Amino acid sequence: MDLDDLPADEFVAQMAPLFEGASRFLARLAAGRPFGSPEALFEAAERIALEMPQPEQRELIDAHPRLGSPPASVSAASFREQGYDREAEEAIDALDRLNAEYETRFGFRYCVFVNGRPRAALVPELEAALARDPVHERDRALRDVVAIARDRFAKVSVAGR
Repeated sequence: MDLDDLPADEFVAQMAPLFEGASRFLARLAAGRPFGSPEALFEAAERIALEMPQPEQRELIDAHPRLGSPPASVSAASFREQGYDREAEEAIDALDRLNAEYETRFGFRYCVFVNGRPRAALVPELEAALARDPVHERDRALRDVVAIARDRFAKVSVAGR
């Protein structure tokens, strides 16, 4: 696997867009090489994310923009994933309110694998998340961070062919 052969700083630079530049996580991921395959890389990424100290877990989750953030404040990948071309003002207002409640309750951002769903579909999901156990919710968010990165990697790999 080419990523396994890169110097650590180049590996981090290649992976940074997939994980919104979460530096401490990316350093751990680089140190975990070799992976041998993309599947093994993302399995290791999930394991590392779930086993890191909580401050680093929060950093990884919070590297992702809030749902409904202003378009100019998100990465190009988040812009596409969050469907800024399908805006619904009502959903944005609800997400702003729910994001604030979520961050107050859990101490980190709500991060979910949007996967092309419109924002209005995410409102009830975020409402349900507010009732979850904090440990369960943190682990879910970390798994979704890795799912987002896996999806981004797959899209970049297909585009590069």
